Amino acid sequence: MSANRSPTAPATNGSSSRPGLIPTNSVTAGDVTVRARIDPTLTVADVVKQLCVNLKIKGPPVDYALRDETDELVTNDNLRKKIKTKVNLKLVNAPAREAREITDKLSMRDDKTLRLTLFSLQKFIREDDFSQHFINNHGLAELVDVIYDSHGNTLAYALTAMQNLMELEYGWANLDDTFIFKIVQILSSPQSLINVCRPATAILKKLVEADPLTAPSPGASSSTGVPVLPPGSVYRYGFTVVFEQMRKQPGLLETVVSRLNSADTATVQHSMMLINSLLSHASDSRWEEFIAETDRLNVRKAVARLMTSHTIDDLTSCILDFQANIIRVTHRKKTTPVDSLNDRSHEAALKFIWTSSKLQEDRDDANYIVKWRQLGFETEDIDSEFHDVGVLGLDCLRNFVKKEPDFSKLVLEQLSRPEKRRCPLAKASNEVVELLSEHWAIFAPGYSTSTTFQPFFMDFAKVHSLATHFFIRMWSESGAAAEDFTRVVALVRSQVKVALRSENVREWHEVEHDFLECEYRAVRERQMKEIEMEDDLLSKVPIRNLRAKIYKESFEFVRQQRIQCLLQGAWFVNAYPQSSPIPRESSRRPSKPWRFMRLDNSLKHLYYVDSAMKFPVRNGLEDLPERIEVAAISEISTGTCVPPPNVLRDHSDLPPTSPLAPSPLSFSLLSVHEGSLADQIAPDQSRWADWTDGLNMLRRDGGHVASKETAEFVQALTEIGLKIKLLDLSGEKVEIPSALAAGPPPSNTDFFFSEL
Repeated sequence: MSANRSPTAPATNGSSSRPGLIPTNSVTAGDVTVRARIDPTLTVADVVKQLCVNLKIKGPPVDYALRDETDELVTNDNLRKKIKTKVNLKLVNAPAREAREITDKLSMRDDKTLRLTLFSLQKFIREDDFSQHFINNHGLAELVDVIYDSHGNTLAYALTAMQNLMELEYGWANLDDTFIFKIVQILSSPQSLINVCRPATAILKKLVEADPLTAPSPGASSSTGVPVLPPGSVYRYGFTVVFEQMRKQPGLLETVVSRLNSADTATVQHSMMLINSLLSHASDSRWEEFIAETDRLNVRKAVARLMTSHTIDDLTSCILDFQANIIRVTHRKKTTPVDSLNDRSHEAALKFIWTSSKLQEDRDDANYIVKWRQLGFETEDIDSEFHDVGVLGLDCLRNFVKKEPDFSKLVLEQLSRPEKRRCPLAKASNEVVELLSEHWAIFAPGYSTSTTFQPFFMDFAKVHSLATHFFIRMWSESGAAAEDFTRVVALVRSQVKVALRSENVREWHEVEHDFLECEYRAVRERQMKEIEMEDDLLSKVPIRNLRAKIYKESFEFVRQQRIQCLLQGAWFVNAYPQSSPIPRESSRRPSKPWRFMRLDNSLKHLYYVDSAMKFPVRNGLEDLPERIEVAAISEISTGTCVPPPNVLRDHSDLPPTSPLAPSPLSFSLLSVHEGSLADQIAPDQSRWADWTDGLNMLRRDGGHVASKETAEFVQALTEIGLKIKLLDLSGEKVEIPSALAAGPPPSNTDFFFSEL
């Protein structure tokens, strides 16, 4: 074989075995290390074959493969890169052989070698070549048996291997209810180690998200809308399957919630992510039961405590996701109608409210029953009274009654007044629900532009109670009558804005003071100033509904725009995480300080290339050899990276920053078990907002907005759209009523609907 065609020319003692050939890489096989020249035009199989011949290794070459020092498998796709960068290589077992041997070792259950075997399995299981052979050799069944039988650190290694396997979209479709229940039991036990709970929580989260309705490929679907899954699809679990096993172990949720108080940030993060997955995937059949359980366990209160903690930098994204999920929950409650005839919980709530009032049914002059009207409702059709606020309004009124020990006296005080002067307590309660929903932009599920924590929103019922008491006090102090209801509503709206301002930095006692101590005259004077600057038209119900519709459209428009920015790609500076020790060589300008990143059309991977300088990147992915799985991104952390030296100062288009201070335009893509996947600095504020919010909106369990720029963009589009819509009305001088009253029904059925 000629020297220039030989794929390998091994040599010992650092010299080439053939004159004139320069070795490209060091290759280690067992205890022997040689210098070899590898021809980049050949396949990996050819390279391995020649290495086996030259090193006189027994056995077929197909049983061997090459890996680098980080145990990354050398493939035809990355061989050239490995040769070019002269990385040290190892001749090791091929994935197929490694899979067979690991499966055999798992079946032997030798305590001395089991941990080491599981540790190797953790690394290799993510590789397609290895995982396919591992699954085909019934390795999954052996791994499950190890999980059943082991404990302590061995169990932690086994669960981590299973967690890594479940990052693949195949191979674990036959995990049964027994396995799910085992994971539930592990998580429910307060004695479970932290390093056991982390992967167990991630496994349960993955099972919740493997819902048939969220299967990535559309495929065929049945007449009921449930997709027909291909054989072997892992999307056959979901919330309902997992929750059935959770119900068998009642203490699970309580234990998960208790771990939100853990000193271990990773444990808190995993627990938050599991709760978020359960909230966002809860099925209709179990939704009320699950939400009631989270309320019983005071999950919101626990998260609110995290909001005020000083060690939550890594939890920001999880908390904002939870906040967005609670907005979805609140919106669903608000749009769920009250049905006192068929829903026992609704009937019980109404019975509690009525019993607490200590009133008796009465009759009016026309001999009609007067029951609910005594509490401030407008009619006796109690279900329709909650039409605009739904179950949320009923829950808030029930909570108000429960927290008010003198509720019956409050009712009697109003009934003792002339009918025109009575404050309609129930109607006021419902109106406060509308005002708070408007303030917190509870317009639709899945749309949240809050970029800051909202701890007061976490206790919606408490704020509702404070605001309702304020409504009653303003009614009394202003001497209001029935026709002044809208005027008092305007006072309360003004006070809600003031009391709930700067929510992420204010304390509860300040909110309580604003609602309970503020005098009518001061509120009225401030409101009059606001009226001078605002149009009363915008506060009317039809306009509020129109604003909600346009808000949803604006959010979706911005979401698509942000994702388009990711599809186009952009250049960033490679940065150093501030929390990690900066390498010594960082004092010099890095060899490849630039990175171009682009999202692929499937929205599943971020492809990138590192470079010494910027260059025109072609469309597509040909110029981008490396990639990051979007599904592996658990957190987008911002303002956490330090720029490399001598890079930013050489480019006037990048903002200046201190070498040791984190750049405000930096962001990190974090993975729960791999740490940081990428640390970048954006060239400007706009690019930073496009990518941080685009990635957040793209994540399956995300959806919140991180930058004020995006939040303000959505609000600006909403206001512009609203004003354009109102031009049609104001131009024609159309009078918009505050409310619409249904007309009388037709006197007969002798009519038809025109098609015009």
